[in-house]
Amino acid sequence: MPKQKTHSGAKKRFKVTGSGKILRERTNKRHLLEVKPSKRTRRLSVEKELSPADTKKAKKLLGI
Repeated sequence: MPKQKTHSGAKKRFKVTGSGKILRERTNKRHLLEVKPSKRTRRLSVEKELSPADTKKAKKLLGI
């Protein structure tokens, strides 16, 4: 049977921790950063754990 390919869009967006949790970046950190307060941009820099509803689909796309 052939190997399963990882979804190339998913591998750019998600990171898997050692314990198997899936992390994602927060939105609103890409552009127009001059108008956003520094406090907000620092808060948006922290990666967040993926919701349980999306975790199942993300793991399938990543081949986990």
